[in-house]
Amino acid sequence: MTGVSADDEVRAAEPDLARPAGQPGTGGSGTGAGGRRTGGPRTGRPLAGRLGRAGWLRWIWRQLTSMRTALILLFLLAVASVPGSVLPQEGIDPAAVTQYYQQHPSLAPVLNRLSLFNVFAAPWFAAIYLLLFTSLAGCVLPRAFRLVGSARQKPPRAPTNLARLPASATYATDLTPDAALDSAAGLLARRRFRLHRGDGWVSAEKGYLREAGNLLFHIALLALLFSVGVGGIWGYKANRLLIVGQGFANTPTDLDVFHPGRLVSPTDLQPFTINLTSFKATYVTSGPQLDEPIAYDAGMRYRAQPGGPAKFYMLTVNHPLVVDNVSIYLIGHGYAPVFKVTDGAGKVAWDGPVPFIPVQQTTLTSEGVVKVPDAQPYQLGFAGVFLPSAVDQSGQLESAFPGPLNPRVSLVAFKGNLGMNSGQPQSVYTLDTKGLKQLPITPRPLSAGQTEKLPGGAGSITYLGYQQWVSLAITYDPGQLPALISGIVALAGLILSFLIRRRRVFVRAVAGPDGGTTVSFGGLARSDAAGGFENEFAELTRLLRAEHDGRAMQARQVADGTAEVPADADDRERGEPSTRPASPPAVAAAATAITAEGDTETAAAAAAATAAATATAAAAVANPEMLTSPEEE
Repeated sequence: MTGVSADDEVRAAEPDLARPAGQPGTGGSGTGAGGRRTGGPRTGRPLAGRLGRAGWLRWIWRQLTSMRTALILLFLLAVASVPGSVLPQEGIDPAAVTQYYQQHPSLAPVLNRLSLFNVFAAPWFAAIYLLLFTSLAGCVLPRAFRLVGSARQKPPRAPTNLARLPASATYATDLTPDAALDSAAGLLARRRFRLHRGDGWVSAEKGYLREAGNLLFHIALLALLFSVGVGGIWGYKANRLLIVGQGFANTPTDLDVFHPGRLVSPTDLQPFTINLTSFKATYVTSGPQLDEPIAYDAGMRYRAQPGGPAKFYMLTVNHPLVVDNVSIYLIGHGYAPVFKVTDGAGKVAWDGPVPFIPVQQTTLTSEGVVKVPDAQPYQLGFAGVFLPSAVDQSGQLESAFPGPLNPRVSLVAFKGNLGMNSGQPQSVYTLDTKGLKQLPITPRPLSAGQTEKLPGGAGSITYLGYQQWVSLAITYDPGQLPALISGIVALAGLILSFLIRRRRVFVRAVAGPDGGTTVSFGGLARSDAAGGFENEFAELTRLLRAEHDGRAMQARQVADGTAEVPADADDRERGEPSTRPASPPAVAAAATAITAEGDTETAAAAAAATAAATATAAAAVANPEMLTSPEEE
């Protein structure tokens, strides 16, 4: 702790070594010789059996709403969000989840049982979220009511011994105690301190907005969590894989994946329709960034409601299509080879595109299956690999570029029972080979228009070409805008709590033994982690002492008759600039000061001005009407 003595020397304030009464060694009541208790109520914790149900509930509530518990829950929420960022999520990219199943067939089911592919809808994540919300609500709301009450309170009474404060100063002045306190109060009021005055003291406090900013941050954080909850209850997420030339309506039956909120029904979905008319992907063709994507452009025609006007929109990454407050994002794309399957009876059992899922994102090497349950006399299944730009690498075909420079497809054929009538749901991207038999044909890469005949009269399959598909994420979140506003408000509250410092200063004035006044000035910063209060206190001390010295000098001049009481004293007390002309004695004093400096010419001019002012004053005494301005006349 630092202080300023009467001769402006910085000193260290003595620490308060006094112990609270009642502690061993202080001789306070409640202890005897040797520190043994001699009487008084017991202050130990009550036994667990005496708490009762209400006591346990109160204890649990206090633990839940403590700051330590809130920080722990906030940390757990951050940790629980990590799998949602590392692992693919069903509500965002179901194709990536399917790819993860193919790459990790033994690990993926375990992760799925732990809800790690749908983290933000998992029960354990919701439990952490609700506990954090309850903890913040129980901590912030009562604190808000206390802040409203404390914001209307006056600063506390000034301590008796200001030298014990972290910063203090003591000096003498010729002013009376009341005049010294009046001057100090005026100075602190002009510097926007809230004042509280008592008998012989003035206390002032500044920085109330710091606590308001801290509280604003916590309330905004609570509102942010509430906004996320609103989106989870009344919002929904869906996915749709769409091949060029196809369309869909925003209904649960026409969506590939649909995750509604707790209070969302199928009738609550916005009735828009979307058709994918075109898709173009552009990649870097040379240099160190070869294969890197440049742009994805998906042309879409949509109607906000049935029978409404059709509109066109070019959907790109990070520029979603917004229809009736529903956002449609472009999150992926791939190739859909087109096949024509003829069964053993000579009938066309399948004719159309089949989406293949990329297994290598850099080259878009894709895998997929073709299921033909209507083929006769056997059901047919095909597992294939699509290569957008096939090249021969040491006798093995690989894709060298994600663009379709040399598209090829290679298939493995099966016949038998696909198991689609067993009642168990199957993924359209996997082929269950339990009831199937692989046909004895050697897989070969097919170009567009080539046909592969199946042995045993099972039919044939023709590769006709390819189309492109896009994966769309459909999101409706009514809490998105409130969450954005809450985040901005939380940031503003955090800035307020960091930039504004809460500090208190106190002034005491007592009559001295020599007829003067002893002024004690002390202060402390309630929040000054970054430092700087010492400089502010030193500046306040300098200004206060200069104020008192100036007032004392003016009082002596008035008492001696060398100066009059300034007519603008009240204006200056309120911190307003003076608008009255200087008096002749003041001009004379200025001339004297200039003469003392040795500037004779300026001194002569000042003396002439002094003489003129004196003559004017004398004439004004003889004829007061001379002081009347033309406007007043």
